Amino acid sequence: MNRDTGPQELPVGAYAVDTRTGQVGRVMGSEGPYVQLRPFGGGREWDCAPDALRTATDSERLSAATAYVNARSRGEVP
Repeated sequence: MNRDTGPQELPVGAYAVDTRTGQVGRVMGSEGPYVQLRPFGGGREWDCAPDALRTATDSERLSAATAYVNARSRGEVP
């Protein structure tokens, strides 16, 4: 998948980056023109325009997982 081209269609379950916010999320589906992402570790979904979406790298997925585990150990997330 070329990350330098236009909007991408990622499968449900794929990890992606919202390039507007830099947040990593899991693709949950789509609603209207938007792709719905859920934060790593769960939480409230958000809408992302397809042209602001790209596949997350392994490094980005690992960073998101580490941030979640650290926040959980501090009691910041359930």
